[in-house]
Amino acid sequence: MTIETITKTAPSRTNDPEGTKRNIIEVATKEFAQNGLSGARIDEIAAKTKSSKRMIYYYFGDKDGLYLKVLEDAYSRMRMTEAALDLEDLPPAEALAKLVRFTFDHHNSHEDFIRLVMIENIHHGEFLAKSSVIQKLNVTAIDAVRRLYGRGVEQGVFRAGLDPIEVHWQISALCFFNVSNRATFSQIFKRNLGSRKSLDSLREAVVEMVVRHLKAD
Repeated sequence: MTIETITKTAPSRTNDPEGTKRNIIEVATKEFAQNGLSGARIDEIAAKTKSSKRMIYYYFGDKDGLYLKVLEDAYSRMRMTEAALDLEDLPPAEALAKLVRFTFDHHNSHEDFIRLVMIENIHHGEFLAKSSVIQKLNVTAIDAVRRLYGRGVEQGVFRAGLDPIEVHWQISALCFFNVSNRATFSQIFKRNLGSRKSLDSLREAVVEMVVRHLKAD
């Protein structure tokens, strides 16, 4: 039986299609994060969700389709939480500090998200390029930084001439590294950088670096 045939056959073992899809995405997120696109197995995902390959192919088309949906879900959940920060109601410097702390804490508590981004970079962003959903989400994120930075410049709090995309890059890079390289850094320097004390210190240092970088002289 070909995948094309499978995808035309409706699933037969669910009375809750949305719940089933949600469960598949949650399990697939862990499988892809742990094993990468090539290493993840649809058989494993089907077994852990008590579904079937036929059902997974029906909902997501194929393995690539499921991987793309996992990426879209991970970015959507992050941006949705980020959008609820109410940065517009805070003075610019406070809003910036809140955004940095959120990003640091989000990445620290969502290691699967970091691993997925690392895997997608191995694939040179091939799947992100196919997703209009993620493109729109990231435009929204940059717009939020642009508005925040613009308010700061207008109020004389932030220096002019910075690129909002580069500001977003700098925040992401500092917070991302905390998770992506923690294991190697901790081993090399014989210090547990995942301890609560280390995380609190690193987070506040990142906040200070970003805020100082933007502040007007």
